Amino acid sequence: MLYDADSVCDAESAPQIGPALFEPDHWHRAGGVIGAAPGRGSSLFLDVGGEQWVLRRYRRGGLVAKVSESRYLWTGLERTRAFRELRLTAHLHAQDLPVPRPVAAGVTRHGPTYTAALITVRIPGARTLTEYLEGIEPSLLERVGATVRRFHDAGLDHVDLNARNLLVDAAGTVWLIDLDRCRLRAPGPWREANLERLARSLAKFGGAEHMAAIRRGYASEEAG
Repeated sequence: MLYDADSVCDAESAPQIGPALFEPDHWHRAGGVIGAAPGRGSSLFLDVGGEQWVLRRYRRGGLVAKVSESRYLWTGLERTRAFRELRLTAHLHAQDLPVPRPVAAGVTRHGPTYTAALITVRIPGARTLTEYLEGIEPSLLERVGATVRRFHDAGLDHVDLNARNLLVDAAGTVWLIDLDRCRLRAPGPWREANLERLARSLAKFGGAEHMAAIRRGYASEEAG
């Protein structure tokens, strides 16, 4: 499924539509891989000429990964993780919320299971919040809180709100990434659960004391 027809099309100068678009080996052979993100997700940074992409193949964690690290139970195309994340990302992007612009989602069925991948546009100059924690300014932490509040007001329950899924670009804009398994919901206790998850993440990276400033930004009038 394609979302951004301007980035992916049949024009000779553009990346070609097809299964190879979602295969890391294809990009390695073509010399298009320029880096990788840390973590289990094995996200690759790709140079496609004019912009950069992030290719993320879906990977399982925990004990279930010992059975299969990349296959999921097939219950229909619209219920695949890639299609659901692409549609959610596109919805938030259309509301001018700071999420990466989605490019394409790919799903390959293997009988009762499937594998999947998602491509988004890489945010220029962005680094994870973890890379800013040492000596971070309170004003940036408050912007983080205000940004989380914007997403909550839009109804986004981010099930993995952690310091690595919050990015800060060169202009100081805060972005939210990795919407896998996230969903839109009515206001409820999940909001506080998101914030508590972020607090645990900050503590893991030695920044537990920063959560107070994030909560100030979250509660500010500007965030509402």
